[in-house]
Amino acid sequence: MASQRQPFLDRLIARILAFGVFLACVGALAWLHRADLWPGEAGDLAADDPFARCFAGRAAEIDRMLAEGVIEQVQAELFKTRAEAMCRSETPGSGDMPPALNR
Repeated sequence: MASQRQPFLDRLIARILAFGVFLACVGALAWLHRADLWPGEAGDLAADDPFARCFAGRAAEIDRMLAEGVIEQVQAELFKTRAEAMCRSETPGSGDMPPALNR
């Protein structure tokens, strides 16, 4: 009797190729979600966020004025609230309103 040829999908090479495609898909999925799987430090996230950069600069100026005695604590809190609102309005996607004003 003549031996029948085995279909390609039933061969070992097809299974190896399928496993390779599976590994490539898992690798691509891990690459796309690398920020979710391996989050960086908080400083890395703040460096990429335009709102965080804007507000950090304004807050530093307000803290400096408070330390120099130019303004009082109540004024500093008000200025920081206004700076947060300004930075949120200038940076797209940073939220509608700051929590202090959203009452």
